[in-house]
Amino acid sequence: MKSTRLFLFLILLCFGIPQFGLYAQTKKTRAQLEKEKTDIQKRLAEFDQILKRTAETKRSSIGQLNAVNKQLQTRITFINTLSREVTLLNTEIRETENAIGSLEKDLVNLKEEYSGMIYTSSKLNSGLTMTAFIFSSTTFKQFYMRLKYLKQYSDARKKQVELINQKTEELAQQRITLEEKKSEKQLVLNQEQQQKQKLDQAKRQQQGIVNDLSKQEQDLRKKIAAAKKQQENLNSMIKRIIEEEIRLAEAEARKKNSTASKSSGSSIPLTPEAAALSSSFAGNRGKLPWPVESGFVSKRFGTHPHPTLKGISEDNDGIDIQTKPNSEVRSVFDGEVTKIFTVPGYGGTIVVKHGEYYTMYSKLKVISVKSGDKVKAKQVLGQVYTNREGVAEVHFETWKGLQPMDPSSWLAGL
Repeated sequence: MKSTRLFLFLILLCFGIPQFGLYAQTKKTRAQLEKEKTDIQKRLAEFDQILKRTAETKRSSIGQLNAVNKQLQTRITFINTLSREVTLLNTEIRETENAIGSLEKDLVNLKEEYSGMIYTSSKLNSGLTMTAFIFSSTTFKQFYMRLKYLKQYSDARKKQVELINQKTEELAQQRITLEEKKSEKQLVLNQEQQQKQKLDQAKRQQQGIVNDLSKQEQDLRKKIAAAKKQQENLNSMIKRIIEEEIRLAEAEARKKNSTASKSSGSSIPLTPEAAALSSSFAGNRGKLPWPVESGFVSKRFGTHPHPTLKGISEDNDGIDIQTKPNSEVRSVFDGEVTKIFTVPGYGGTIVVKHGEYYTMYSKLKVISVKSGDKVKAKQVLGQVYTNREGVAEVHFETWKGLQPMDPSSWLAGL
């Protein structure tokens, strides 16, 4: 009976099914963390380039402060990601240690069971050899049953040896995995410590820039007043352009006695082609590509407090994207270049029409298109201008008819 129970135990043990759900879930989370780390490191490298260029002027500027602030935010995100990775590694280390403990127990039990099998076999045979045990049978049926039993017992012992070897190998592999996890954790901890040191350096740099800018208060106030006037001039120019577009479209519609459609909320008569383009543009809200390949939003849409001057606010009818010098500026959607002009403080400016919608790109030093050109999404319109402070920044606006809209709601990832 005892040998039979051992045999049944081995059969059940051999067909046990491991659980891989938690491991797969952990692996997936690790992959997500690795991708997140790669993306953050790529952005940090871009911001380092932008900051390096602004620092070359040896004079603190709002653009330099914006770059440092963005770098700080991104580095904090990176540190949080590394911290999450350490937490995940701690979990994996505990799971591996638990697995090692279970394997060690299994190995002890298997060896005890194997010893028990040898002992039971010797007792059952009463000191006889296997051959003598078989041929000492008194009946053919007993002979057959003893032969069958000994074969099953022999197979069970072989399986037991195989399981012992398998568990021994698994245990060795788990111990290797444990050491790898511990080494990996130490590398991440070192990386986290390095990032914290860089974060402290960036904070000191940020405070130094703020202190320098506070000494330039009078100059900054003049710049703010000038920028406000320039923004008003830019808005007036855009409105005149759109109003002229509306008058021309209405005149063309009257001339042709057209039944061209009008989009909801717009007074611009649209041809079927323009209406389709307008609808397509509206359908891509939140999916449009950025007007530059890399960079960050340095000034958002609406009214915001000045970053260093208390009680002073700034207005923005678009967004400003700080990028690398000489970056190409691209159309965010298919459309037609309706106007190219220059405004003091905003440099070269391009307006692209997308049915009843308009996008505007300012602060360009090179313009690669002309009025009337049909453009495609991501087609290069020109090149961004870099000012005397080393800041390369494109100003981008979106309009529906005569109403400016927040570009952040249209661009992907904002």
